Parts: sequence; structure tokens; C-alpha cells
Amino acid sequence: MAVTYTTAVKNARLDAVTAQIDAGSGSGYIEIGTTSMGTVLATITLSDPAAPAASGGVLTFTMPKSDTDADNTGTAAEAVIKDSDGTTVISGLTVSTSGADINLDSVSITAGQTVTLSSATITHA
Repeated sequence: MAVTYTTAVKNARLDAVTAQIDAGSGSGYIEIGTTSMGTVLATITLSDPAAPAASGGVLTFTMPKSDTDADNTGTAAEAVIKDSDGTTVISGLTVSTSGADINLDSVSITAGQTVTLSSATITHA
């Protein structure tokens, strides 16, 4: 038998995630990286608060957001979300151009280019 949560509980848990992202002294951010975060390709600052209240068991971040000067060249494969103090709040996020936790305009990133985050969501299991 699987553990299940009501939608209200899922939303409350996801809102607690938002509170942790916003807990630092400023806005939290998303680091976009290669596989296993071997190289950080881009850093995208989130809004503060990072997202409105969760709904339907889904946390949807305020978009669009961009990094106008990518740090490195590579293929985006994974992402982490940190608070403004650099503490990791969420790791292991999938990255693609659609259907992932973090969706970019392109996963092929070149140092110096603009990287645009088109959507970012976390769905409670």
C-alpha cells in the first residue's frame, strides 16, 4: 500500500519548499549544470518569493527568468535550487526544453550566451 497525501498537505509541503528557497538574505537561484552537476553552465536568479502558493500539488515558479551571461559551455542535464546564501534546497532536478522539472529555451549552452528558463515546476509525488 502506497502512502498518499491530500492535495492540501501536498500544497503545504511545497509551500514550505518555497519558504526555504526564500529563507536567505535575498532571492534564491537555480544552477543549471551538466550531468551530476559536473559543471555549472548558468545561474538564474529567482523572484522573491520564488513562486506563488502551490496549487493542485504543483509548485510553479514565477517565469520567465534568464541568465544573460552563461558561465560555461556544455549540455544542460541537471539543476539544483539554492537559497541566496548558497544552501541547496532541491537537487536532482531534470532539465530539457519541455516535459522536465526545468525547461530551457535550449539545452546546448555556450559561455556568454543568454539562457532563458521558460518554465520550472515541482510536482509532489
